[in-house]
Amino acid sequence: MPDSARASCPPDLSWMKRPVVWGTYTFPLLLCYALAPAEILLCLIAGAFVIHSALSRDWSWLRQPWFVLSLLLGADIVLASACTGSMRAVVQSVLLLRYPVFVAAMAFWVLTDARDRHRLATAYAWVAIWMVAGSWQQYLWGRNIMGYGRWEDGALLGPLWAPRAGQALFMTAFPGLMPVIISLAQRRTRGGLLCAGGLLVLLVLTFLLISQRMPTLLFLFGTLCVALMVRALRLPFVLACVIGAGGIALSPVVAPQAYNKLVISFEHQMHGFADSPYGMLFIRAGVMVSDHPLVGMGYDGFRINCPNPIYFRGLPALGIADGPHGGAPGCNLHPHNYYIQVATMAGVPGMVLFCLLVIALLRPMARGLRAHMGVEQMVMCILAFVIVWPLQSTSSFSTQPTAGWVFIALGWALAATRGGAGTERAGQGT
Repeated sequence: MPDSARASCPPDLSWMKRPVVWGTYTFPLLLCYALAPAEILLCLIAGAFVIHSALSRDWSWLRQPWFVLSLLLGADIVLASACTGSMRAVVQSVLLLRYPVFVAAMAFWVLTDARDRHRLATAYAWVAIWMVAGSWQQYLWGRNIMGYGRWEDGALLGPLWAPRAGQALFMTAFPGLMPVIISLAQRRTRGGLLCAGGLLVLLVLTFLLISQRMPTLLFLFGTLCVALMVRALRLPFVLACVIGAGGIALSPVVAPQAYNKLVISFEHQMHGFADSPYGMLFIRAGVMVSDHPLVGMGYDGFRINCPNPIYFRGLPALGIADGPHGGAPGCNLHPHNYYIQVATMAGVPGMVLFCLLVIALLRPMARGLRAHMGVEQMVMCILAFVIVWPLQSTSSFSTQPTAGWVFIALGWALAATRGGAGTERAGQGT
């Protein structure tokens, strides 16, 4: 082969991908039980992807609109952090770049093969089953496999040591079990519909027993979106909702802790939202943004400045009178919403960039669904849509396990969209 032709041929780098793909299969377990190794693996995959791009001389992913916007947002957060004078905040904001690089790695390298995505979905399904079994075991025996009882607020821990079972079940059951439920429902036989409905009922009742409101609502919201797009799933979804409502009605007798958390506590918070823990966080974040609308308060600015009495005020423009609103005891590590978190870090311009970034991520997914609605593609795109839905309470997107769940899902959805033409098509309904 002539030297010129040899130089133009990209090197064979398939040996790099296989260990990375196998490492990706461990994420669902790591995000449940080993957060530090999960973070290390995420960084290694992002670094390996950059090396692979350099060796293969393929940097096309850098031109993706969503990646360009993530760079602009990252630069804005770095600038805001520099304005605070904290070198630690600057370094941490620079390191946020690992997350969009990781998403690109999932979409353009690690999960480009449909077989690898199917194996990852299988790993997610097994972890989801483990979460369901552990939750029912703790409910029936009072202690989980580690010997822990319910959390102090009444939430079930499942097979974990902290109240994260709801998030773990939602993030694993949706990509792992929802395609199975759809396939069963699409058989249009009595047995298929009963199995699909039975699995949905089991998942809904498990979420109710775990008693974490937001994962339950997100799962129902996501399943509703799927049911609107897949006619065969509508009857099983209605069945699951009816039985779930019956479960809530019986919960004062069979699961009083769940009733107190899901119904009584929720009702109290909605009636006096401004004085609820979430309301106090949102008010405090709103005051910070109104005082620093252009540059925000830098990375981790909310946690650092939340106890400062200068921000113990209300938001008269929203009809919230001035007051301490919980004072220092009403603070937390983050404001429990992705959009508000970015606003406190980088001000209103940062939040605008974040909204544009979300649109840039969802746009190719929506365009891909119009062209070809594969089962995996549809499920993952709906999951991506649900996790970036603005009206929800969330954990911080910059820490584990939330960062792992969210950025794997986004990269997976992009990968499924890019490979959608080779996947099984989902039935549509109107």
